[in-house]
Amino acid sequence: MADTKKQLRWYNVALIAFVSVWGLGNVFNNYAQQGLSVVTSWILIMAIYFVPYALIVGQLGSTFKDQAGGVSSWIKETGTVRLAYYAAWTYWVVHIPYLAQKPQAILIALSWLFKGNGNFVNTVSSMTVSLICLALFLLFLWLSSR
Repeated sequence: MADTKKQLRWYNVALIAFVSVWGLGNVFNNYAQQGLSVVTSWILIMAIYFVPYALIVGQLGSTFKDQAGGVSSWIKETGTVRLAYYAAWTYWVVHIPYLAQKPQAILIALSWLFKGNGNFVNTVSSMTVSLICLALFLLFLWLSSR
């Protein structure tokens, strides 16, 4: 039997990139709020953001394929070490509030699943929400460290 390499097709990579960069939550939330008129903004987002993003990442990824640091490696090779440090630091700092709001988003999604609305975080005290979010965060931190 011939040795064939397993490869992702272009549309698999495109969908992975779309979900990791934009996220399906943004699609559902925008559609729920704006209806079909949201299609115009999706087309604009594709033209102004996703196509250039894909071209830039594709070009830099193929140019610096031997580098292991991603964005900071690309900036170090095309700019300065200091600028690469700032890029890596900024990338890290941006994720602090992003990760902090994830447990609350999980609570809202579970509220939609079990109660049919997203009002759970509004109906209980903020201390309760904070403690549940902290417990979820610590659970996922523990799971990721295993």
